[in-house]
Amino acid sequence: MIDFAIPPATAELAERIRAFVTETIVPFEKDPRLTAHGPTEDLRDELVALARDAGLLTFQAPERFGGLEPSHLDQAVLFEAAGWSTLGPVALNCAAPDEGNMFLLSRIANEAQTEQFLRPVISGDQRSVFAMTEPDGAGSDPGQLSTRAARDGGDYVINGRKWLITGANGAKTWIIMADLEDAGATLFLCHGDSTGIVIERTMDTMDRNYVEGHCVVRFDDLRLPASALLGEEGQALRYAQLRLAPARLTHCMRWLGAATRAQAIAVEYAGRRTAFGKPIGQHQGVGFMLAENEIVLQQCRLMIWWACWTLDQGEQGRHESSMVKSMVSEELFKVADRCVQVLGGMGISDETPVAMIFRDLRAFRLYDGPTEVHKYAIARKLLAGS
Repeated sequence: MIDFAIPPATAELAERIRAFVTETIVPFEKDPRLTAHGPTEDLRDELVALARDAGLLTFQAPERFGGLEPSHLDQAVLFEAAGWSTLGPVALNCAAPDEGNMFLLSRIANEAQTEQFLRPVISGDQRSVFAMTEPDGAGSDPGQLSTRAARDGGDYVINGRKWLITGANGAKTWIIMADLEDAGATLFLCHGDSTGIVIERTMDTMDRNYVEGHCVVRFDDLRLPASALLGEEGQALRYAQLRLAPARLTHCMRWLGAATRAQAIAVEYAGRRTAFGKPIGQHQGVGFMLAENEIVLQQCRLMIWWACWTLDQGEQGRHESSMVKSMVSEELFKVADRCVQVLGGMGISDETPVAMIFRDLRAFRLYDGPTEVHKYAIARKLLAGS
């Protein structure tokens, strides 16, 4: 039997996180350092310092690194609370891509790599990137990887081009996927200041919730020592799935928090804005949109919790996370769209965070694989068993 009872300690921590985000972080949503390319490094550092002082920084980290190591089901409650503001996960150091990278590195990095590359990310002192997506190659289909790694003596030399690399500007811990000769897709770990990493530009995108936005990156004879190998040669696709299954769910958790905030703003507005002699929420057209949102939010929450419970039982959860990511990303976008509609002209302005949440949720339908790719994977599994 699935038990969705929230432990008292988890509920108490979620309340602390929500209060911290509401009282301390929400005011920064009007900060000019929240730019079209996301929060600047300076804003991120200030937010992280506030979370550190509140004793909430990187609460999801493994116990051996000073974190609480909550279960996946507990994380669902805590990350939703953090997502009340799109800046909440940034402050608490549980935002993508760092959260997923910490999860991966905590499982496959060796001791030396852990000390040099993982601990500073957990402490909030540096950021990380996962460099996989390419303009004409790897992305939803990592099998099309075109970035190449070659052996040269005891070193590896990497050449290729990536794009939509989140947070590349200023990131210090780099996880790079490249096709290694005679081995296949392989992960490498290096410092962001390494000679041969060229950040060509920051891309203009509709979302603005990730620190320093998304970049186009080129590797020009990036030479790395043998110690840069992350895990085993040729195992990058397996490691990527290890990272992506829970990362899809934590995306859903955070955006559920943001969509719930948009709904709260829409409900409040519909209760005080009048038209034709009564509050607009009392008109069926508006009231039904709010009701539909409330139904969908609870459906999304329960589906996330089901997938988290599956992971907590020790199952890999790859296809469960695909189903949840597909459904939740599509439905939360509809929630945000209805909130914009309820708010009318206010909904397309930056007078409230709803427009920003709407834009970011549209992009969420593509993060970690677009809906159509996940449905393709689900269909293949179904047909394989028919």
